[in-house]
Amino acid sequence: MMASPPTTTASSPVVRPPSPDAPTTSIEARGLSRCFGAFAAVQDVSFTIPGPALVAFLGPNGAGKSTTLRLLTGFLTPSAGSAYIAGLDVQTDRSLAMTKLGYLPENGPLHPEMTPPEILRFLGNARGLRGGELAARMDAVITQTQLGDVLGRPASKLSKGFRQRVGMAAALLHDPSVLILDEPTAGLDPRQVDHVRQLLTDLAKTRAILLSTHILSEVRAIAQRIIMISRGRLVHDGPGQSLGRTEAEMEHRFRALTAG
Repeated sequence: MMASPPTTTASSPVVRPPSPDAPTTSIEARGLSRCFGAFAAVQDVSFTIPGPALVAFLGPNGAGKSTTLRLLTGFLTPSAGSAYIAGLDVQTDRSLAMTKLGYLPENGPLHPEMTPPEILRFLGNARGLRGGELAARMDAVITQTQLGDVLGRPASKLSKGFRQRVGMAAALLHDPSVLILDEPTAGLDPRQVDHVRQLLTDLAKTRAILLSTHILSEVRAIAQRIIMISRGRLVHDGPGQSLGRTEAEMEHRFRALTAG
């Protein structure tokens, strides 16, 4: 029988200071490539994200964004190149690298009959969290992602927006130093989008966040840096306003970089 949901608190989210011995580089891609038969989904992609930052990862549909994120998180094996999380190779040091990483895949699966607290408790136990430590982390992420109103509902009864917020809570549960998020505001209403953007801005003060999105207004609002791929190749890497200062300028530049 499942244990009862934890009591949520109204306390502010716990902000973890960066470890003094944390590696300089939080996320690194070195010549990442991935082929599916004759099709090259990702081709020789390299970039480095050192320390705390909020970096937007852009590209048109089918550009290879999600494939690149799966390579960075170790969920796919590269055809060539390597990926590192907190200085750890995600292929050869996968178990340790996963302790540093929180990953929210696009449309991440949730057990349909489990409630949000049951999902978080199961995932916390899988990560070795127990007792008071697990209860404290559950309370923190439930507050951060504003899940208090749906704690008793099974995942199958949640809206897409709330399922996305459960996925975000799961990514934050073990308090990782690196977050890789694939379309975290998909399915959220405008008020929820504003909350998630503020949450990500706060989290980026103490950890590295790579945020895949196609919403240029979101990039303009919160990104400190922009990395863009098109047809599997890196086509742009620059500061937050490097595509322009207005959405119209950004859209024009986006189209120019991904044309053809």
